Amino acid sequence: MVMVKLDDAIDRITGDISRTGALTAEASRRYEEMFPGFRAELARVLEQAPTITDAAKAAIMLVDAASRSLRDSFPHQPHCDCRDGCSACCHLFVAVPPGVTSLIADHIRKTFPPDEQQALLDRLAEAARIIEQAKTTSEVRSRCPLLGADERCTIYDVRPLTCRAFTSSSAPRCQTMVFGDEHQRKDRIDQNPGHFRLHLEATEALQDTARARGLDGRQKGFVHALLDKLEVPEKRNVD
Repeated sequence: MVMVKLDDAIDRITGDISRTGALTAEASRRYEEMFPGFRAELARVLEQAPTITDAAKAAIMLVDAASRSLRDSFPHQPHCDCRDGCSACCHLFVAVPPGVTSLIADHIRKTFPPDEQQALLDRLAEAARIIEQAKTTSEVRSRCPLLGADERCTIYDVRPLTCRAFTSSSAPRCQTMVFGDEHQRKDRIDQNPGHFRLHLEATEALQDTARARGLDGRQKGFVHALLDKLEVPEKRNVD
């Protein structure tokens, strides 16, 4: 009798584990399908955008919505230590896909007074000189010209996808990775993998959209691209 009860208990335990495992496998499969599904939906929207600048605006809106949904819908999200006024990552090299620079340049022309635009051009030129002295982009440590005196982004609503993608589990590690010694600067910051992947999909979708329109699909250094765009307004819709 005892062995019968034991066998029944084993059956119940293993059955429960097996069913839960099957559900977990199904959830994992569907999780992986979210990203190509997001990419396909994004591609359809970007294809209809009148200009590559409009495509960049749409991509940012869609990836913001997807990221919020990911954060709100999935439990046990990785800890994010990013906070208002923390600007360590604003000293790293940033690359942007097609359309993003034009979107930001348009925003600056509409919202920055002429004297602030000229001051920004001066800061961009100085940052470009610093970047050009680095052997690799990973070595770049230069304060973003669009970072305000209060350590807040002055174009936060239209900031690049690269900036939006960055999340950190440790602000102190960011500080040492950006401002530390040569060894500390080789450190890597843990990212929220789902959040980062959505932004990677959006970046690649913009690149594909540009190529489909006969435009340059490569990512470009943000500082140099924005400097060029603000100095040459007629290039505003072609990255």
